[in-house]
Amino acid sequence: MKTTPDPDSDAFHAMAEAALAELPQPFQRAARELVVRIVDWPPETVLREMGIDDPLDLTGLYEGIPLTEKSFMDQPVGPDVIWLFREPILEEWHDRGDVALDDLVAHVLVHELAHHFGWSDDDIAAIDRWWE
Repeated sequence: MKTTPDPDSDAFHAMAEAALAELPQPFQRAARELVVRIVDWPPETVLREMGIDDPLDLTGLYEGIPLTEKSFMDQPVGPDVIWLFREPILEEWHDRGDVALDDLVAHVLVHELAHHFGWSDDDIAAIDRWWE
């Protein structure tokens, strides 16, 4: 029986910050220009747009223009954002039972950073070794 409450949004922010600090140096500055937002659930509009029926299937989302596609002609409407969805991440963590929550948060964050940086699967694997 579970006796402690699940980590709140502040704890998730701390885990995300720790994961950003562990990025290879060449990526840290650009990653720090992103806004990381923690919310409990993905918005219904996002789920509909992405064709996702179960909100537990979406743990994170990158919202912005990838660096590989940005142009000096792009007029920024705000910072690029990485959304981490706390309840789906917690559900995956509970279901798996074999990974630390901070490692799972880092994994989701790195996956979303991959969209921002335009990383390949090999790039992600070199940076995110959470499954080992």
